[in-house]
Amino acid sequence: MTLAADAPSRRDGSTADAAIAVGPDAQAIPGSNPVNAMSVDVEDYFQVSAFEGHIRREDWERLPRRVEGNVDRILALFDAYRIKATFFTLGWIAERHPMMVRRIVDGGHELASHGFAHVRVTELDEYQFRADVTRTKSLLEDIGGQEVLGYRAPSYSIGADNLWALRVLEETGHRYSSSIYPIRHDLYGMPEAPRFCFRPRVCDRLLEVPVTTVAYGERKFPCGGGGYFRLFPYAYSRWALRRVNRRDRQSAVFYFHPWEIDPAQPMQRNLGLKTRVRHYLNLGRMEPRLHRLARDFLWSRMDRLFLSLQGSSGVDVY
Repeated sequence: MTLAADAPSRRDGSTADAAIAVGPDAQAIPGSNPVNAMSVDVEDYFQVSAFEGHIRREDWERLPRRVEGNVDRILALFDAYRIKATFFTLGWIAERHPMMVRRIVDGGHELASHGFAHVRVTELDEYQFRADVTRTKSLLEDIGGQEVLGYRAPSYSIGADNLWALRVLEETGHRYSSSIYPIRHDLYGMPEAPRFCFRPRVCDRLLEVPVTTVAYGERKFPCGGGGYFRLFPYAYSRWALRRVNRRDRQSAVFYFHPWEIDPAQPMQRNLGLKTRVRHYLNLGRMEPRLHRLARDFLWSRMDRLFLSLQGSSGVDVY
């Protein structure tokens, strides 16, 4: 998909890099940076997929919850840089922290669905998935007082084998999904999927907005946040996101979790090396890096950047 035709032109007739994205927040001044999508997956430290074999779901209720304090720090950071973001929120969390959800909405941010209890879509059949997303959408709308348009699958668990889930999302009133990660990973990924937003053939109206990857040669590399943002030096993320903006002429999609700014969270025992590295590496560096990211790029909500593309002939069908 190329959006250059929608960008304003400079006085010399060349296309401005400023308005790569389409939408209300994409009308930046020519010569400035393009607008990218900032998103937060609202879940607590004990709900991550990497801990599934170590923390039982029935024990969640008795564990100390830290998500509300972490989200408040994120809201303060966003407010300092005048960033409006999308918060993909678990229904389980919203049910227990309704005032936190209200603060998200009152701050001008988009409230979106992350499913109810962080169950991967690969573990659900169509009936169970429909019940999960319907329940979560209704709950979030009741608490937040705004329509929920977006959905992100726990652990990016929609891929080639369960694309039917996108049709269910459309049928349950969602207008976009950000659930397919076009990389190869041991827990998720659909490397053959497009790198940028597209209309899945299984749907008529739903838009899929993948988390951003950077192309180098024939390969795709993750650069849209999460553990990769903590693992690699900040210079890599800045280079990759700028390459996407300037070379691909696309808005990037970035995400992180509230627990990633919380090095004081309870440490889990008896974890394998891979799990320890994925979860705990550079937690203390995450918040300063987010400040740098906020200064280096312009950011907005998922819905404002991408929903105007629905029905556009400029969006690829896959």
